[in-house]
Amino acid sequence: MYYEYWGLSKAPFDNVPDPSMYVESHSSVETAVAETLFAIEEGNECMAVIVGDVGSGKTLSLRLILDALDQDKYRIVLVTNPDMSFVELLKEIIGQLTDKECETKRKIELLETFNRLLFETAERGMKVVILIDEANAMSGPNLESLRLLTNMQDDSHNLFTLVLAGQMELAKRLEHPRRANLYQRIGTYNRIERIESISALKDYVETRLRLAGAKEPFFTEGAITSLWKHSEHGVPRLVNKICKLCLKAGETNGFHLVDEGIVDQIGSRFTRLRSRTDQKEDRHPERESQKTFERSPGTRIDFPSLEAVHKTQKDEAALRAIRTVETISPSTPERKEPQEQRETAWETDIGSFHIRIAIPSDVMQQAVSSTSEVRTKLAGSLAAQTLQKYPQLAFSASHDPVALWSDIRKSIISAMEERTPALRAG
Repeated sequence: MYYEYWGLSKAPFDNVPDPSMYVESHSSVETAVAETLFAIEEGNECMAVIVGDVGSGKTLSLRLILDALDQDKYRIVLVTNPDMSFVELLKEIIGQLTDKECETKRKIELLETFNRLLFETAERGMKVVILIDEANAMSGPNLESLRLLTNMQDDSHNLFTLVLAGQMELAKRLEHPRRANLYQRIGTYNRIERIESISALKDYVETRLRLAGAKEPFFTEGAITSLWKHSEHGVPRLVNKICKLCLKAGETNGFHLVDEGIVDQIGSRFTRLRSRTDQKEDRHPERESQKTFERSPGTRIDFPSLEAVHKTQKDEAALRAIRTVETISPSTPERKEPQEQRETAWETDIGSFHIRIAIPSDVMQQAVSSTSEVRTKLAGSLAAQTLQKYPQLAFSASHDPVALWSDIRKSIISAMEERTPALRAG
């Protein structure tokens, strides 16, 4: 695994809500968690709300809240996809409270069952907590139904606390005048902001590395400054994604530090994609590939491939082969030589996309005459260029770019190994 190259015991920057990787340098997350726990445990509030932009840490906040609650005092429901009818939502809540599938279909009966469960739980000295993630996906009528649901409380205290977490669209809907009755029931209302400063970002990165087993930091000061810029000034999800790809690039190219040049290379991909998406700019990929970024004296990174020329690099033959690698794009004119002499090409499914992968003939010949280690490096470079050729792969919200890169590299290595005996015999 790429993180083992850096001496780590696990991946430090996966975009999953892992409480064990939580860093206490994101102050708005700390505030949201603390105030929501107060609303549940001491404040006797019926509703708490957490809002924030995409990738800011809302889901992680819910996980931290869930882990902090005493399981002997609270019966907890976690709804991760509330895009359903109110009847289906009630069935989901009741099912989690009873640990069995709810067969009831009528709304009035579901409300009666939920009310009964609330009082039974209270009689055992416990309280129900309902956490709803992605609450911005809920319809207006469902939000109104939740307001009516909060009426099911005892005269002296609330039998359950509802915690809603969602994107800023949720805030707009809750603050609409027509939902004033619901808004007034919110006990705590928190917005999760980005990581607030470069120094906090540095602490975030270095702490996550340390939690993953790093003995010393290997992101330079310049890398942190560049990361601040390319992560839109501290969006946690972007920070994690860029850092992960930087570590992968470092492993591929044999780096021992992540510096500004590497972060610029990786981060610029995300910047350009957002520009194309938001502004619908039409940029030619061949013109983009001509850009280069200075890394340090005597070293240069060619964008978009993950190639780096080191003075101490021992395998010059591999470097020459990597430099000659090219991606055949639809706009490239046909060459005169036969297709089978020019490249080895095939189509395959990567993630949810169907793509074409090509290995130029000279690169294939180089792979045949080299060691498995060199073939792996060649395949890694080709995989990186294939991701550049198909940007929708690397930047699909549902796919991990590192995993996609690894799948493409495996496919290329397999093709190289299949062709090796025949090429050597020839």
